[in-house]
Amino acid sequence: MRASASPATVPDTAALRAAGTGAGLDVVEVTSAEPFVEVRRTLERRKAEGLHGGMAFTYRQPDRSTDPEVALRSAHALVVGARGYLVEPPERNDPPLAGQIARYAWDDHYALLKDGLKAVAAVLKAHGWRARVLADDNAMVDRAAAHRAGIGWWGKNANLLLPGLGSWYVLGSVVTDAPLEVSSAPIEDRCGSCTRCLDGCPTGAITAPGVVDARRCLSWLLQAEGPFPMEHRVTLGDRIYGCDDCQEVCPPNRRAPMRVATGEERPSASLLDLLHPDDAVVLGHAERWYIARREVRYVRRNALVVLGNVGDGRDPVVVDAVVRHLRHADPLLRGHAVWAARRLGREDLLTVLAHEADPFVLEELAAPAP
Repeated sequence: MRASASPATVPDTAALRAAGTGAGLDVVEVTSAEPFVEVRRTLERRKAEGLHGGMAFTYRQPDRSTDPEVALRSAHALVVGARGYLVEPPERNDPPLAGQIARYAWDDHYALLKDGLKAVAAVLKAHGWRARVLADDNAMVDRAAAHRAGIGWWGKNANLLLPGLGSWYVLGSVVTDAPLEVSSAPIEDRCGSCTRCLDGCPTGAITAPGVVDARRCLSWLLQAEGPFPMEHRVTLGDRIYGCDDCQEVCPPNRRAPMRVATGEERPSASLLDLLHPDDAVVLGHAERWYIARREVRYVRRNALVVLGNVGDGRDPVVVDAVVRHLRHADPLLRGHAVWAARRLGREDLLTVLAHEADPFVLEELAAPAP
């Protein structure tokens, strides 16, 4: 059933592009809404192999995320949009103890992407068709849709690379029942023999071209539940949310155009703010981040690891933060505070745990110093 009972006319691609780019999108293309059958098989296979590392997102229900008609009955086409998030480096004013944030999370780029997609959807609805925006909501395999639409080719780090623009882009779609014509064909591989992203991944998470083992990916490990894997804590360095390494080393990304900074970008976060005892304060500093179950313990867990990597064990402020968490009621945080204390060379602080009984904390206490 169309959005309007009156006769519907089909807008052309030029009108949809004009609406999208006028509302902030950089690229707009149209493709079919056929199910992504091969992508579904890949998701199911990698999930069975454990490569998803417990990640939900489009892995949760592959039959849903790979079939546009689940999102909109009688879906006929996808209008796919891309918006760049690479901005000119803002004037840095990092706090003394800072954790670094991946570029896509410096600002709410998905909100800006959705604004552009909503403008496209408005044109379709005005012509009498149904349209639904899908972006960052697990209802669509965004990169696969953009690849089918000819927006870019698959990089070996599993990101999509846009010709002349690189991979610093957020992607989304408008699914519609309008019988739109496909505007572009998929782009063939242009990476050639380059393996810089595979070689540049700090944990070796890119195990083969296009295959990422989430169990090793720092971006995912920062969002996953449970303890942060001990073998990757030192490698985490000062990253508090996301990791850009595989994009930083990618040659096309070095020539990518940049947006002018708006002043709203936040490239780092204060570790002390993220370790504040008030949950509301912590969430206020991490409001746009994906946090497992929205449990603040995972933000503090990550901040303790980063504090151990970048802090100074002689700094009273650092010592106070570690000791507070050695005494914390949550054993997950006590255990990570053990690691942070040892990483800072402050084994002496662990005397507060002389009567510890929790198995996880005892395991951390028994582990060798990092």
